[in-house]
Amino acid sequence: MEVVYSVCVGFMTACGIFLMLRGHTFTLVIGLTLLSYAVNLFLFASGGLTIGAPAVLNGGDNYADPLPQALVLTAIVIGFAMTAFAVILAMRGRADLGNDHVDGEEPIDRLAREDKA
Repeated sequence: MEVVYSVCVGFMTACGIFLMLRGHTFTLVIGLTLLSYAVNLFLFASGGLTIGAPAVLNGGDNYADPLPQALVLTAIVIGFAMTAFAVILAMRGRADLGNDHVDGEEPIDRLAREDKA
């Protein structure tokens, strides 16, 4: 189970970084969201993955640590607020600049430049 979990976390991290490196603001927001989900899954897995184990009652030996679960719950709420704020900033930037590029300028089309030369 830990192998599948780690592969999923790695895949989500790779996709998040790839999307963050794109030149558009909305792909940046989606990349940040995927990266925060990957970090949340990593923190959740660090508390121990148990299947079918009872809650912490009477000093059980096999239980999941509740502290990472509380941290992940808090991180989900903070991540949602961050995503909402980033989407509003991206929408405002698109309205003000007329495009959704991170640097605010249209990318230079190399093919069009080569055709003019």
